[in-house]
Amino acid sequence: MITGTGRAACHHGEIVQGVFLDRGGRPRRGLVTLPMADPVTEAVFTPRPGTPAHRVEVHPPGRVKAARAAALAAAECATRRLRVCGGTLRLRGGAPTGLGLGSSTSDVTAAVRAVCAAFGVDPAPATVARIAVAAEGASDPIMWEDGRALLFAQREGRVLEDLGAPLPPLVVVGCLTGGGAPVNTLGLRARVDRGEAAVHERLRVALRAAVAARDAAEVGRISTESAVLNQRVLPKPELGTLKGVARLCGAVGVQVAHSGNVAGVLFDARADDLGARIDTALERLRGAGLVPTRVFPTSPPIPGETTWTTTCARPLADRT
Repeated sequence: MITGTGRAACHHGEIVQGVFLDRGGRPRRGLVTLPMADPVTEAVFTPRPGTPAHRVEVHPPGRVKAARAAALAAAECATRRLRVCGGTLRLRGGAPTGLGLGSSTSDVTAAVRAVCAAFGVDPAPATVARIAVAAEGASDPIMWEDGRALLFAQREGRVLEDLGAPLPPLVVVGCLTGGGAPVNTLGLRARVDRGEAAVHERLRVALRAAVAARDAAEVGRISTESAVLNQRVLPKPELGTLKGVARLCGAVGVQVAHSGNVAGVLFDARADDLGARIDTALERLRGAGLVPTRVFPTSPPIPGETTWTTTCARPLADRT
């Protein structure tokens, strides 16, 4: 046994979320997240030999889901005929809770990786996802780190569909809605309605084609439609303003956290004059009382493909 470390990024809400059909034709709640490289949760697990595996002391003490996940990870390692024990879990970084940034899943994923590293285990993403759902009730697919867009059943911890490639390169101007108030994710409607599946399956087919074609404009249209549909679940009075800013700035659309209060204006990272468009979006958002929180690319550029992230003279930090 050694001191184990783990880390996991957060995300910026979703491109789509709703009811989809699994391979058996059964309706399932699912989502496709919008990736974000930071903030990151870093976890360090120090085993205490002789301590029962379910006893994990966590610092800071309020991050109880991560402590629960650490104990479950130790139990998972024990199934592999390894000698395990409890210990101390220390977490650093991460995102504010309740905003739709995947803060809990980031904490949980980093904790699971740290515990497994301490006992010499390299868990598969599906294993981490199963533990995450057991620890927090719902999860995001951030434990898959190869960049491909996934349609993920968040309350079951399983992939409904691998869309086969990353999202096309986007730049996001992020902001907060609802005054940045936290949202109780698990308290939102969890009912699965087969009638909703017809609408969201149409978005699924369109998103699959857009990902294959690297069509940022189509992804923006799909994301905007999903945001509008989600008004029935978590209304955002600012959505009309966001859509207006997107139109005025030549953006491809908007996106929201379907169970939180972050939102963003989406730009094709390959568009001309993108720096000026982003500056205009920042000005328009501030003028509407929506304070921008970050500007970030969703993915690194493909070699040979020119994007804003490879040509912009100013770092992202100067734009937030």
